Amino acid sequence: MAALEPSIDAHAARGGRRPLIAHVVFRFDYGGLENGIVNIVNGLPAQEFDHAIIALTQASEFSSRIRRPDVRVYALNKQPGKDWGAYLRLWKLLRQIRPTIVHTRNVGTLDCQLVAWLAGVPVRIHGEHGWDIHDPDGTNPKYLRVRRLFDPFVHRFVTVSRDLQEWLVQRVGIRPAKVRQICNGVDTQRFEQSASTARQRLPAEYFPPGCCIVGSVTRLTEIKDPLSLVRAWLAVRAPLAAQGHDLRLALIGDGPLRGAIEAEIREAGAERCAWLAGSRDDVADVLRSLDIFALSSLREGISNTVLEAMATGLPIIASATGGNLELIEDGVTGTLTPPGDFASLAQALRSYVQDPAKRAAHGAAARRRAERMYSLSGMMNRYRELYAMQRDKVLEAA
Repeated sequence: MAALEPSIDAHAARGGRRPLIAHVVFRFDYGGLENGIVNIVNGLPAQEFDHAIIALTQASEFSSRIRRPDVRVYALNKQPGKDWGAYLRLWKLLRQIRPTIVHTRNVGTLDCQLVAWLAGVPVRIHGEHGWDIHDPDGTNPKYLRVRRLFDPFVHRFVTVSRDLQEWLVQRVGIRPAKVRQICNGVDTQRFEQSASTARQRLPAEYFPPGCCIVGSVTRLTEIKDPLSLVRAWLAVRAPLAAQGHDLRLALIGDGPLRGAIEAEIREAGAERCAWLAGSRDDVADVLRSLDIFALSSLREGISNTVLEAMATGLPIIASATGGNLELIEDGVTGTLTPPGDFASLAQALRSYVQDPAKRAAHGAAARRRAERMYSLSGMMNRYRELYAMQRDKVLEAA
């Protein structure tokens, strides 16, 4: 291995260019992981780091959220299965752009650490951001073997939650000194709640005056379990209506479960009471229009949408799993419910709809917690320190 280890890429050693960080993802599309990368690219000092984003498969219009015109986004068009040509294309690209740091995310890109080593990339970082539907509790033997196999090619692992950090050390067997937690951050100014006309931006046919809106921003996939939220909402809608409460649903996001969700809502005759908005760029405005935020995932890392809802000043209902246990103070900033238990979620919904004072108190506490513990500037400082420290180690060894 040592024979192929370079001291540092030439442009950084000469000091003629800023260190280039290549962020490698499976697909660059709407999602919390991708949003975190955009925050890093946009937020780190432009005079200190350059960035490139490499998607093994495709990159969507989500790329337009990158504000730096010098950042290139590459799509390698990897085909399903063992597409060895995609790894050859990655190797050639890394040799061409010569990054100082490669930062892969989640198990779907971990094998790219070997490609980065072969391409002579001097610093290699891997991030663990959450769970896969094929491995919801981190016990899949295949994925455990993959992480152990590629561990020698990784200089530093980064996790977004304590839960993931402990799992990497205790279950996978990564050395504790090699693992660092950097929690996601949120732009508390952008997501600040205001007494604006935000609700007027929502389609009036779904949200009449005086209604109460529960919403979620999530991928419509099995691991996110949006059907539990839909079923909880359907279970309480009629009883609440009998008490004079009109509870409406706003579901932001897209994915393979959209058809099943539409079918359940249609069967209940509630099509005009639920807005399935798809992927959107105006999430901050949508959140300002809600009364309650809910996330019914089976497993979570650190949810960016929960952080954004907290910064907006919304009470949170979320599954008691993973990073949600760190973000949410049960009974103070929101309510934690057992994963997959839509009856408990329905009870939490009913409680918030019936008690506006509780909604307001939990929402205000969530906002204060986001400002105090999860600022975007704090996250940026930690990533800046991580990248600079790893870069400096290479320079010292040169």
